[in-house]
Amino acid sequence: MAPAQAFGALYRKIRREWKTAFLTCFVLGLLIHMPILLSDIPNHDGLDSMYFDQNMITSGRWFLTVACGFSSYFTLPWLIGILGLCFLSCGAAALCELLEVRKTWAVMLVSGLLVSFPALASTFAYVYTLDGYMLALLLSVLSVLFTKKRKFGFVPGAFCLAFSMGIYQGYLSFAMILSVYALWMLFAGEEADERPSWRDRLSGALRYLYMGVLGAGLYFVILQALLRIQGKELDHYQGIDSLGGGGFGAGSIFSAIGGMYRDFFAFSFKGNVLFTNIFSLAGCCILAGCSVLCAFFVIRKRKCWKNPVLLAIMGLMLVLLPAVTNVILLISPAVNYHLLMRYQWILYAVGAVALIGGGSPETERGSWLEWLGLAAAGILVFSYSVADNIAYSNLQKRYEKTYAYCVRLLDRIEQTDGYYPGIPIAMIGVVSQDQFPMTDITGAVTSNMIGTNGDSLLYTGRNYELFIRHYLGATLNILPAEVMTDIYESEAYRAMDSFPGPDSVRVVDGVMYIKTENIQQ
Repeated sequence: MAPAQAFGALYRKIRREWKTAFLTCFVLGLLIHMPILLSDIPNHDGLDSMYFDQNMITSGRWFLTVACGFSSYFTLPWLIGILGLCFLSCGAAALCELLEVRKTWAVMLVSGLLVSFPALASTFAYVYTLDGYMLALLLSVLSVLFTKKRKFGFVPGAFCLAFSMGIYQGYLSFAMILSVYALWMLFAGEEADERPSWRDRLSGALRYLYMGVLGAGLYFVILQALLRIQGKELDHYQGIDSLGGGGFGAGSIFSAIGGMYRDFFAFSFKGNVLFTNIFSLAGCCILAGCSVLCAFFVIRKRKCWKNPVLLAIMGLMLVLLPAVTNVILLISPAVNYHLLMRYQWILYAVGAVALIGGGSPETERGSWLEWLGLAAAGILVFSYSVADNIAYSNLQKRYEKTYAYCVRLLDRIEQTDGYYPGIPIAMIGVVSQDQFPMTDITGAVTSNMIGTNGDSLLYTGRNYELFIRHYLGATLNILPAEVMTDIYESEAYRAMDSFPGPDSVRVVDGVMYIKTENIQQ
């Protein structure tokens, strides 16, 4: 078979809704995230990742170096962004297939919600690892899709889950929420007279358990094997070393579970992400109301109310959703929960659209409900897109302000008596808010969008060193943080002005002291 024939045959096998989901996600992704794709705007972590082999096995991410290797290990925003959007668009198509979303408007809105949610903008701020993370998200969706579609699909599903966690463990919750959705569809998705037996239901439900257990086990076995091969140990970052055993006792488990629920509701209602203005709030409320009505219609039509056990199981799954969403807190209750680790929250809006755009006839729920759902989800997509671009605008301004600041600082350094290339430099790294007060006006939108908020890219001496090297073409010999402890507390350092004060840069005993912030006397 000639290549043209082979590609033609393959194309004909791709369902219409898959094509719609892919194209919608990809095109909207370009429109929404173009500012970051066409710019070289680092955040504070990106300064250290201009070239990074992504070998983060000590953080449990043993497959990340392979996943990010397709685009090289250089930070190439356009190439990485295109690859990331391709993986995400495939994930959108898989998500629509998993949730059996067939109506064109619903398919487009599922893709739109997925590609516009602000957690993705936070991930784009860490663009050097975006393609790997989007591959991890795709694998997490495929893990559940394979499990649903085939009797023994939990085997390839387990491999997908293991490799997804090997890239980034944050998408475990994605797979778990989708598994709950799949179980709901299993228990209530058929007509009353066609509904499978309890034995078939149990067998189908256990497949998701098998997939999760096998996937997590495979992930852990490969992790331990590679740690031994490389002679490394899990580090303490974000509590990842809890995977190594010894995690927590029975008492702390209950405390962690309570924290999972508290965090879920705190972020949902006060996280300043799901809704940042009256429009997104209205969209969320309307979407939630429509989904509740649709759930009522489904329960009535499927006559689930005749089986109290079935209703109890479905209710239990609903109660467990916040815990499933925050499962990472069970592993590490003290984790610093970045926004890019909260991508799974968008699945609630996606699930609502899938429910509203389900296959019930209009006589059952009425076209007005679909119109409301379409309008509400469309408002959310637009509101999230605006929030993303506000964040990118601030990220650009952070870079510009940092550039201007470092130009002034470098000039002062080179003009200071006693300076010579390679002189040891002692500095903390933060920018004085007294001398340079906050000018960020986007806090009402970006306060929780890590990587895009704030005024400056500079938090450590290492940040200064890398920014000045990569963007100003100068090399500074900045002393490591541990050496700064004694200098920071010294009288000579404390007596200095903070930059740009006249006494903020000076040479003391062969070391250049640079004070960028005030110290309480």
